[in-house]
Amino acid sequence: MAFQIQQVSSLEKVRAGYTYDTVAACTALRGERVSWQVAITSEDICFLSVAVESPLKEHVRLYRVQEAVLDQPATEDVTGDGYLTEAAGTMPDILVPLTEDDTAFTLGRGQRAVVWVKLDVPADAPAGDHPVRVVFTVRGQAQTAAETVTAEMTVTVAPAVIARREAIYTRWFYLDCIATAHGVEVFSEEHWALIDKYVAAAADMGINMLLVPTHTPPLDTEVGTARPCVQLVDIEKTGDTYTFGFEKFRRYIALCQKHGIRYFETAHMFSQWGAKCAPNILVTENGETTYRFGWHVPSDDPAYIAFLQQYIAAIAAEVKALGIEKQTYYHISDEPNMTTMATYQTAADLLRPLLGASKTLDALSDYAFYERGLVQCPVTSVAHIAEFLKHDVPEQWVYYCCGPQTVYPNSFMAMPSARVRILGFLMYKYDIKGFLHWGYNFYNSAVSRYPVDPYLTTSCDGTYPSGDPFIVYPAKDGVYPSIRGEVTFHAMQDIALCRTLEEKIGRRAVVGMIDRAAGGELRFDSYPKENGFLLSLHEEMVQKLGE
Repeated sequence: MAFQIQQVSSLEKVRAGYTYDTVAACTALRGERVSWQVAITSEDICFLSVAVESPLKEHVRLYRVQEAVLDQPATEDVTGDGYLTEAAGTMPDILVPLTEDDTAFTLGRGQRAVVWVKLDVPADAPAGDHPVRVVFTVRGQAQTAAETVTAEMTVTVAPAVIARREAIYTRWFYLDCIATAHGVEVFSEEHWALIDKYVAAAADMGINMLLVPTHTPPLDTEVGTARPCVQLVDIEKTGDTYTFGFEKFRRYIALCQKHGIRYFETAHMFSQWGAKCAPNILVTENGETTYRFGWHVPSDDPAYIAFLQQYIAAIAAEVKALGIEKQTYYHISDEPNMTTMATYQTAADLLRPLLGASKTLDALSDYAFYERGLVQCPVTSVAHIAEFLKHDVPEQWVYYCCGPQTVYPNSFMAMPSARVRILGFLMYKYDIKGFLHWGYNFYNSAVSRYPVDPYLTTSCDGTYPSGDPFIVYPAKDGVYPSIRGEVTFHAMQDIALCRTLEEKIGRRAVVGMIDRAAGGELRFDSYPKENGFLLSLHEEMVQKLGE
């Protein structure tokens, strides 16, 4: 049998008909994750299994790269913006774990199989060169004698440990989508087991903040409808008094903390895009449980305001008792605009006195909201961040979503991975405190009119660019990560790398190194788009730390 085997960068999306540069060495700090890919092509149908040989073997994980449906590369004209394709089809994205008990797969004639290699360098790894060999055992269709084919990566570990002063990173986590995708009852033990796996996958991709559905988040929900209820706080009303049960809330927080999640964001207290209505909140009164609040209740309704005063106070007391008051952030309304500022201000004025040491956090793009003191942590679109950067906002966050689709960073499936990873160096340079994205596992159509199969559509059924709604895929009894999720991990890790180097040479010198490597001023709307910039800058920083 004739084989071709090649190691390529984790920034490539290995597709049929294209050639890629080979890599054989990389550098890393102690405690850092490095990733690369191994592609193998056969001229005949064959059966493969794969294994790792290395002194660091126990820290290596392998994944089979699978194609995902690319049903909507973009919803705007992106001609000339460097997309990998502007045509519908498929794109490498799904990462299926290869375990010690299941490393076998079949390779068709002339096809190419790709294995993603993920090495978490231990914090006590000896400095120096460490070989990592990916060994394929191959047998032909006629059960001929097995052959072995090996790819070797030399990982040079520098004598420095990467800092753990991380930026905050969140993608909105939807408990209802987990239940629907897997066909289980909300808050059944089967549901809790799946939540555990989805949280573990999020943490492994670098996410360290999760959305907490104190009530079902009023996000991407068609007006007048309700998504499956995933309210963690049980609420009862007797007269004018509300009582609150936090049993499920505590279970969820403990589950998150078990996997290293350190920060929490509450469900939005008012409807999306302007705080016009109350969210859907279930309340039990006289033994009957109904949506006492929801689309039918204006945000300034006295009954809702009276409820909120008790509700927020109870949540604030609970998070303080759990020791997470300073790690909890409250949402008011997602993406308000200038036409709804008065309503948003009323809501903000109500919440602020009740929050203790917690902060408010919302996605918005008009500086006036921050200027008037309506939100402490503005989360600004990458397309509007320049105005905020002029004012040196101390708690500045950034986000992208279904847009912008040209010029700026984003994580659409049809974009090169470099457009994803550049976010880390941009966030470090401009001292951005956190990154928020709306879609960790959103498996619905737009505004949740109906659920969708993420293996058939990756675009909310044609509404958004493919890849925007989620970065994980439901598996039979769990969840699969994605290339985009792993590359975003490396973007967040680049921030930690910069902060580690800052401790040695100072922040100004690190920013200067970034700009020099970029050939000019690195900006959100102007940055090198080739892989070489990211890989060589990473290597330069690691070498500097190894001196």
